[in-house]
Amino acid sequence: MRPTRNADPGEGAASAAWELLLPAASAPARTRGRSLQAALREAVRSGRLAPGTRLPSSRDLATDLGVSRGLVTEAYEQLTAEGYLRSGRGSGTWVGAAVRAAGPRAHDLAPRSPGARADFVPGTPDLALFPRAAWTAAHRGVLADLPHQELGYPDPRGLPRLRTALAELLARRRGVVADPERIVVVSGVAQATTLLGFALHARGVRTVGVEDPGSPQHDALYASAGVTAVPLPVDDEGVAPEPLRASGVRAVVTTPAHQFPTGIAYSARRRAELLDWARSVDGIVLEDDYDGDFRYDRAPVGALQGLDPDHVVYTGSVSKSLAPGLRLGWMLVPESWAEEVVERKRTMDLGHPSLDQALFARFLERGDYDRQLRRCQRAYRDRRDALVAALEAHFPGSQVSGIAAGLHVIATLPQRYGPEERFLARVTAAGVAVRPLSAYAHPPAAPETADGVRLVLGYAHVPPSRIAEGVRLMAEAATG
Repeated sequence: MRPTRNADPGEGAASAAWELLLPAASAPARTRGRSLQAALREAVRSGRLAPGTRLPSSRDLATDLGVSRGLVTEAYEQLTAEGYLRSGRGSGTWVGAAVRAAGPRAHDLAPRSPGARADFVPGTPDLALFPRAAWTAAHRGVLADLPHQELGYPDPRGLPRLRTALAELLARRRGVVADPERIVVVSGVAQATTLLGFALHARGVRTVGVEDPGSPQHDALYASAGVTAVPLPVDDEGVAPEPLRASGVRAVVTTPAHQFPTGIAYSARRRAELLDWARSVDGIVLEDDYDGDFRYDRAPVGALQGLDPDHVVYTGSVSKSLAPGLRLGWMLVPESWAEEVVERKRTMDLGHPSLDQALFARFLERGDYDRQLRRCQRAYRDRRDALVAALEAHFPGSQVSGIAAGLHVIATLPQRYGPEERFLARVTAAGVAVRPLSAYAHPPAAPETADGVRLVLGYAHVPPSRIAEGVRLMAEAATG
């Protein structure tokens, strides 16, 4: 068989492309026709058969492949109908011009630090702690017991079973006022943030206050809902009250149990001032309780929502306790906001996957989640202690600020290790991934030049044996 092309030297490539059809010709009789169509379609889509290539007659191709002429004729007709081929009476069959060669293979855009010898970028738990055996057991149990009807479209708020289990958990562990009817199961705090952004926009609110420094994701999430993020400075007690009042915003995002990234806990006075502000402007506080379960020197401070459930939207997820890839979280909304948020959740995705919800509900009910939290608590406390000790050993005079909680610390290194820009360049070149505190300003600030080096060091995902080694590498790079 020798496919030809309009006076174009592509015969070799075209002939090679027909090799793709040979396996299809050997397929079982029942599937041979579909296999031939799929192979020919892929040859065109991949560019192995370029636009303008003339194909052999159905009789010639059938003879070369050893199949019936009817199979080839049917394949030509099907692909002509789909636009891959074109044909004209008496002029033969050609590869159509509408098809474009397939692009490169999909790339992985997951946030990682490729090639890093040591990775202290904050925000990731130890994924090796994921309770695979308990999760598998819960999965089997759910598949065996789940009623058929629960595989249909779910309540957009979430399965009643899961909302009930979450209400018990949050009331017991975080001190929230938890009504299952006002819990909405979401795809993590990011979706909760976006849902609130849409609800704010629907009420005519176009700005929302965000902590500065704070999570860099808030700006983009609120912008997607048509709401602009307004930076509000954070001091040693929390969001500063005077700039908050002067900003004119009626909504503010906070991390009061363990502010990200500074590591402080909001003082009792500042928590009261924040709620007084919300009442005075008929506003709303979005409480992101991203790692509120992990406090190492005392019991965690209860959630802000417990003080005023009518002015606080409470959010949390399993991203720090199980795995961010599960995309599973919750929000507890005031009654006056519930209808708008639930309706937006309905139109956004018709509800969170039922099977995932039922699985997590069983995980909660059996006490597996409490056991996982205790396991993480022990592991992360030990890793924090290891990081603090390594900093003291390799960076004498450094200071660790913030409460003993969460998955990261703020480390301030002495001035002799600066300026910060040079420090970051050296440790990056040595293969150590770190983030300066300045990276979490709104907008990101230039590296510090006079006050030493201030780093946000994540430790939860770093095996204990690697923490000291990573800090040593960082110190050698900084002084080399």
